[in-house]
Amino acid sequence: MSVPTAVAAQSVCSPLPVLGQDVTVPLVTGGEVTYAALDYAASAPALQRVWDDVAAYAPYYGSVHRGAGYLSQLSTDLFENARRTVAEFLDCRADDQLIFTRSTTDSLNLLAAALPADCQVFVFETEHHASLLPWQDARVSYLDAPRTPEQAVATLERALAERDPHGPALVCVTGASNVTGELWPVRELAAAAHAHGARIVLDAAQLAPHHPVSVRDLDVDWIAFSGHKLYAPFGSGVLAGRADWLIAADPYLAGGGASRKVTRREDGGVDVEWHKSAARHEAGSPNVIGAYSIAAACKALTEAGFDTLVARERHLIEKVRTGLAEVPEVRVLSLFGDDAPRVGVISFVVDGWNSSHFAAALSAEYGIGVRDGLFCAHPLVRTLLGSDPQTQGECGAPEAAPGEKSLNAIRVSFGAGTPDEHVERFVTAVRQLVREGAKWQYRTEDGRCVPAV
Repeated sequence: MSVPTAVAAQSVCSPLPVLGQDVTVPLVTGGEVTYAALDYAASAPALQRVWDDVAAYAPYYGSVHRGAGYLSQLSTDLFENARRTVAEFLDCRADDQLIFTRSTTDSLNLLAAALPADCQVFVFETEHHASLLPWQDARVSYLDAPRTPEQAVATLERALAERDPHGPALVCVTGASNVTGELWPVRELAAAAHAHGARIVLDAAQLAPHHPVSVRDLDVDWIAFSGHKLYAPFGSGVLAGRADWLIAADPYLAGGGASRKVTRREDGGVDVEWHKSAARHEAGSPNVIGAYSIAAACKALTEAGFDTLVARERHLIEKVRTGLAEVPEVRVLSLFGDDAPRVGVISFVVDGWNSSHFAAALSAEYGIGVRDGLFCAHPLVRTLLGSDPQTQGECGAPEAAPGEKSLNAIRVSFGAGTPDEHVERFVTAVRQLVREGAKWQYRTEDGRCVPAV
């Protein structure tokens, strides 16, 4: 069975068409401007190709794995084909399982729930909270932030050498930092983990939208990522990798779809035989549109060619970094140094500015959307800012008025749909705000800096 595809294979273009590229927003100083979406690291805009493919399928939507009718059968085929497409995109091994989840956070919590008894987990303090926090029920060793890729590998090797070699162990590491954009030495960390009898899961939320990711080549045991960062909306994610721990664990959610057979016992209880396939952890009606959108995004990025996409993103990174370097008041945050390879994610602070105030002015006066705060990576940002990494903070802006110092940063992020004009406008706006100041008055409301009415 097949669903009509609204758009033929996208020709390589620069940038790729995304939804919202022509949206205009009002400025507090008067008039309107085309919105510059520079917050891809939070949620990337949907590729037009993905949106069109989903719209073409929508009239054919039916219950997945639940019905004998034509639309149900078609939707089931589409859902399972999406699973195969994403597995191919990730270059999964033949016996790997690929489970559709709600997000990277959901994927890593699922894996955390499937850990064997007495499993020890090793995770750097530099992780996003999605990969820092799910392991609370395990024995967790939090590793200090390394300052070079080599130090990251050495730190992990020392920690693993001190563990009980007979028990199970898991290493969790990001592929690209959601704060600095820097690429981590995943292949080397995987080799270190395996040399010490541990397994490794890769948080690819920030890596997969920017670079090709091969489970085989990186030799990771699991990989997790989110559709909404891969230009695919509808709240879906992926966990792919080794099947044994997943099969041995109780279902992440108990219910229809996860159960293969349910029978009543003579004593009145219920016996359940759970599936051993990916369905074991996909109870309930699955998000077929979310899964299909991820598969559509995987196809679109593959057909566009990652070599082309990576080259163009490097061009944009150079534009931003060069522009920021010309403003002495700007300090770009980095773990591994200026020469470290990175994706289009850059965080910085501006001397004399509250970060929330600066981000609010970029939006209200220039129509530029960035993010400010601690980026759900509190220990890392605290370390990079030179404050106590144990200090508590909020994901949003702290309670600091315009002009007051804040322990947070500003993040600009971009990708396959970003035109040159957006990053050029951003660099110009940063320069003007630093030299001339904001043109509008701002106040703090519910912890955020907003234009004063």
